[in-house]
Amino acid sequence: MGNNIAPHKNKTLATLLAAVFGAIGLHRFYLDGKKDKWGWLHFITLPLSMIIHYFYFGKPEIVQYGFLLLSFLIATLEALVMGLTPDEKWDARHNSKSGQASESNWPLALLLVLTLGVGAFVLIAVIARSFDLLYTGGAYG
Repeated sequence: MGNNIAPHKNKTLATLLAAVFGAIGLHRFYLDGKKDKWGWLHFITLPLSMIIHYFYFGKPEIVQYGFLLLSFLIATLEALVMGLTPDEKWDARHNSKSGQASESNWPLALLLVLTLGVGAFVLIAVIARSFDLLYTGGAYG
């Protein structure tokens, strides 16, 4: 019995996973499963940051958690790209065998606005802290 119907991948859920849990690659595993190499690259930043934290305890947090921060910023960009992808293009890529059509609604728009706000805030904070460490040696925090 060959069942060619694949599960439907919800664009709003994928965007939410990227925005909230993207730093550990959960959105990538939702879309492509355990075979996704980029998902594993996101995921490895968490234990890598914990190891760096252990060996460089006392250093600025941006040094200890730099890889995780980078993964978060990349996932934020991925969330914005996924959320702004037209439904037809999304379905052609992720739902070609599901037999269902995506229909994005206002929660996705709200999620994109919040993601953009949080992502911009974190990016500005990382840039400000980096310049503080670079030019003052961390005198402001």
